[in-house]
Amino acid sequence: MLETLNQALDRIDTYKFTGKGSLYGWISRIAINKAIDQIRKQRWRTVPLDYWARDNIPEPTEDEMEAIPKEKLREWIAELTDMRRAVFNMYCIDGYSHQEIAKMLGITETGSTSILAKARKQLKDKIKRYLKEQDQ
Repeated sequence: MLETLNQALDRIDTYKFTGKGSLYGWISRIAINKAIDQIRKQRWRTVPLDYWARDNIPEPTEDEMEAIPKEKLREWIAELTDMRRAVFNMYCIDGYSHQEIAKMLGITETGSTSILAKARKQLKDKIKRYLKEQDQ
């Protein structure tokens, strides 16, 4: 975060005011780019590109999802590796396609698909375990 602030201050002369919230958006973009750069640097250590990573865990039902506190979901997402969390958030929350994610992170579309599958499997495992514990 401090690096982002330093970079923003170093480049403040490039900032152009375009309306309310534009400074926030400009600084956010710097932070996102720094995060993507960090992920690219560590990609070879954290990303096994296994496209066929599939799981046999069924999707949680709507009732099951409603039984899980939002804080728990946020906690589980935060526990994902940096790359899995980035791909998961970009695809599921921000709505980027695998092609767009691949371009931004410097990976293949297949890699993005595989990473998302692994993130979803990890989250589904945690959800099933949590629901099982609640039933006991």
